[in-house]
Amino acid sequence: MPTVKLRFPGGRYHATPWGHHVNEGLIEWPPSPWRLLRAMIACGFSSLGWTELPPEAVRLIDKLSAVLPRYRLPPAGAAHSRHYMPYIEGRVQKTILVFDTWAEVGDGELLVHWPCQLDDDEADLFGRLVSALGYLGRSESWVEAQLIADSPQSWNAEPCSEGERRGPGWEQVSLLAAQSAADYDAWYKTQIEQVLRPFQDLKQTAAIKKKKAQAVEPYPPNLPACLTKDTAWWKDRGWSQPPGSQRVLYWRNSDCLQVAVPPQPKHVRSEPVHFVLLAMTTPSGNRAALPPCERALPQAERFHRQLVAAAANGRRIPCPEITGRGPHGEPLQSQHDHSHVLPLDLDNDGRLDHIAVYAKRGLGEIAQRAIRRVKRTWAKGGVGDIQLAVVGLWREESGAPLHRTLQLFTGNLFDNLERLFGPPGGAVVWKSATPFVPPRFLKKRGKNSLLGQVNAELKARSLPEADQVIIDPDQTRLLRHFVRRRSRTALAPPVDVGFGLRLVFKEPIAGPLSLGYASHFGLGLFVAEQA
Repeated sequence: MPTVKLRFPGGRYHATPWGHHVNEGLIEWPPSPWRLLRAMIACGFSSLGWTELPPEAVRLIDKLSAVLPRYRLPPAGAAHSRHYMPYIEGRVQKTILVFDTWAEVGDGELLVHWPCQLDDDEADLFGRLVSALGYLGRSESWVEAQLIADSPQSWNAEPCSEGERRGPGWEQVSLLAAQSAADYDAWYKTQIEQVLRPFQDLKQTAAIKKKKAQAVEPYPPNLPACLTKDTAWWKDRGWSQPPGSQRVLYWRNSDCLQVAVPPQPKHVRSEPVHFVLLAMTTPSGNRAALPPCERALPQAERFHRQLVAAAANGRRIPCPEITGRGPHGEPLQSQHDHSHVLPLDLDNDGRLDHIAVYAKRGLGEIAQRAIRRVKRTWAKGGVGDIQLAVVGLWREESGAPLHRTLQLFTGNLFDNLERLFGPPGGAVVWKSATPFVPPRFLKKRGKNSLLGQVNAELKARSLPEADQVIIDPDQTRLLRHFVRRRSRTALAPPVDVGFGLRLVFKEPIAGPLSLGYASHFGLGLFVAEQA
């Protein structure tokens, strides 16, 4: 016996009972059997590619319409909003007060149980239809649905039996349900006989046949045809209630829809993630208007300032993984495990198209919310307005290797993103993607030599020392036009020079690897060298 579990991600269920206007402020609770059947049939056409009802769908409808479902309703509160909608009357714009009423269900789950037996084909189809369900009621009433094997033995909304009387704590509501297929077929046969009776003794000319077809046309030939007709079709043919439907009485708990303060949805804390990837695009879709790779540093600084503002949201909220500072404003002494903002060119066209935010310590709930809140940024000398959208998250403890998680990317996008982290198991050779700017004055030898400063940066990140640090003249020349100093409010590098390097390690290491001055803002980024 099939049971469907429904969750409402938005915490709301919007639906008006049949025969009532939306401004009456009534809520169809529980969802009517008629609405559920029509929603699942609609999923077949929209998601499963139906052009007509397949035989197993017809059998499924016959079985589900032959019984009335039972419900397990979650606690809910009746709530509404009101606003004035503009409309035009003649040449004058006026407004009308509109109510939007809903059941506030929070994170509660609604169970619907049909007491009937389905064969394997019908059960498989039913499960696919339920999984494809995106909303129930009005379009803002988002839903997640699944077919479950077990169902509870008690229900708080059930069909009212003939002559049944219940005591305190129960109330009756009227819902719209489908007739059984057999009942509809019998009713249809009677109606057709009546509408065709005036034509029986007439000569069957073409005109008479046309009139007979017009007389029969308002009557759908079977129950599935009734369920697939839209509201405009019923109203155009004078129906005040859909053909094939019936009014049924249900008992429900009298407190299942309270007119009170709606229950607050339970806050589910987000698990920390270590890597968030955002896509960049322009309003026109013109990729040539995206900022050039040479402006990775100012682009990262601008995005970071937006992140800090979004995390604070006008208040002082500690978010060390974004700010790099402790609760009293002191710089973190940890080993560079707070966020790195890394602008990326994943399609190799010379322009930035993604931004990665990586933090070894993990990005908590406040940081994730701030990242999602920043939906646009700006580029100097380009189109100006750049739109942002989160396209991927990854956490080290998830157990899923990054190279498998990133399969949603293809071609160069996947290859370049994998090079940022290195292949599974790590890489021995890493080369500069953005210039390495020494954080201290360069000396010929000692701890302030190029090798010494690179190894000091690696040690500060708990990474092994490089066996070789090789200056790559070609890569240095390619990277010479990159902006290498931060904004005027930040400390300038001791030496305004950038190197393209190749780092060779004795053992493979994993990325992302970002070293040196402004390494948290896109400079000093290394990628695994392809074998």
